[in-house]
Amino acid sequence: MMGKKLGLSLLAFLMLTVLSSYTSIFCKKGGIKGLIYLVKGNQMPSPGQMLPPKKPLQTTLYIYELTNVNQVTRAEAHAPFYTAINTKLIKQVNSDTKGEFKVKLPPGQYSLFIKKDDRFYANLFDEKNNIAPVTVAKGKYTEVEVRADYDAVY
Repeated sequence: MMGKKLGLSLLAFLMLTVLSSYTSIFCKKGGIKGLIYLVKGNQMPSPGQMLPPKKPLQTTLYIYELTNVNQVTRAEAHAPFYTAINTKLIKQVNSDTKGEFKVKLPPGQYSLFIKKDDRFYANLFDEKNNIAPVTVAKGKYTEVEVRADYDAVY
């Protein structure tokens, strides 16, 4: 009877060890999650006039390794449209009808793009001219909002 209890305890210990190893290896990944939305028309604030609510956009989000402005081919000088991105495509993910997405990624820095027609689009830059940068920390999801405001006027 004592041997059977010891065997069951040992089996339970081994199962917990394997399970915790699995969790630490495979479940520690983080990534990014968030919302992609479309902004159109006049966005200038006016007294007594509310801006329209965010309109979800179902589209594809392209996740590249961190990309600087000198690593892209611009469609036009100083425009946020690109015909080529000369860094590695890491992943792409589709947003749903609510504009929401979630994707697992290893820790690191990435650049986010969407497309309008056949051109890539991103309108945010950091102080080093990296395009639409986002940082993923180990085991965490970074929340982002991707604003497709290529048809908006500010």
